[in-house]
Amino acid sequence: MRAVVMNRPGGVEVLQYIQLPDPAPGPGQVRVELAAAGVNFMDVGVRRGMLWKDQSGPATLGVEGAGIVAALGSGVHDFKIGQRVAWVYAPGSYAESAVMPAASLVSIPDGIDDLTAAAVMMQGLTASHFTTDFYPIQIGDVALVHAAAGGLGLLITQIVKARGGKVIGRVSSTQKAAAARDAGADHVIVDKEGDFADEVLRLTDGRGVDVVYDGSGPSTFEGSLKALRRSGTFCWYGPVLGGPGPLDIMSLPKSIKLGYAVFLDHIPTVDALRTKSGRLFDWILKGHLRVRIGAKYSLQDAAKAHSDMESRASTGKLLLIP
Repeated sequence: MRAVVMNRPGGVEVLQYIQLPDPAPGPGQVRVELAAAGVNFMDVGVRRGMLWKDQSGPATLGVEGAGIVAALGSGVHDFKIGQRVAWVYAPGSYAESAVMPAASLVSIPDGIDDLTAAAVMMQGLTASHFTTDFYPIQIGDVALVHAAAGGLGLLITQIVKARGGKVIGRVSSTQKAAAARDAGADHVIVDKEGDFADEVLRLTDGRGVDVVYDGSGPSTFEGSLKALRRSGTFCWYGPVLGGPGPLDIMSLPKSIKLGYAVFLDHIPTVDALRTKSGRLFDWILKGHLRVRIGAKYSLQDAAKAHSDMESRASTGKLLLIP
């Protein structure tokens, strides 16, 4: 099989498209022939050496995708050969074939194609965590969504709207504003420099927003603090761009609540993974959630996908097609 691997951290030049032996599933594992692999910012973090630091030898990138069950290891009874499945956080997904724990898999329902399933797993479960668990959106809540035209931002926006909230979306260019509005954003702020807080306060008549979803790195931290209402919630996420540095908790303003949200806390068990993935699929089938695929690349063009993601020029979800 062909796969995309790295032997050392670095720029996109470290990604190699190579031939590897076909993998065989062990006990409790499944081998899947991939239809699509999702590209996520955490993959960029892995490539840069910020994540998976204990990995030795060639590492096959990617943790998300969809495909068809090709072989079962001993003890696997939940799936059958030929079944369509999707997964999240199963390393080795940038490949034509991958072996993963059966516990990482969910069944794809009829009516949802493989590309949509591959595109929604990580970002969809993350958006679900942020909006229904970390800060459950209530009717009338106002949310500030950073990177509102990205794959995650578009999903957060739609779930906030479906739960009766309002969205102020921040995007980095006028070209991205239309995508944020199409997802349902009530207001869109175009800003690249982190100068958005005053406009947020103007749009909320000086009150501030109930919640901020901010994965844009240190440059937006102070503005997000300023944009919150009293006792508002700050949902900070995304390790790749770094944190704001050491914080004196007594310096936080307006009695805000600040936390670092990790999607794996939304799906700590197999039952939670399958229940919450099933809810995502149900939202899609009912038309409450639209998954925007921004671009599709051949597997051998993974470096191009990484470059496009890092440039912030892309909108929606990026996929690799073996």
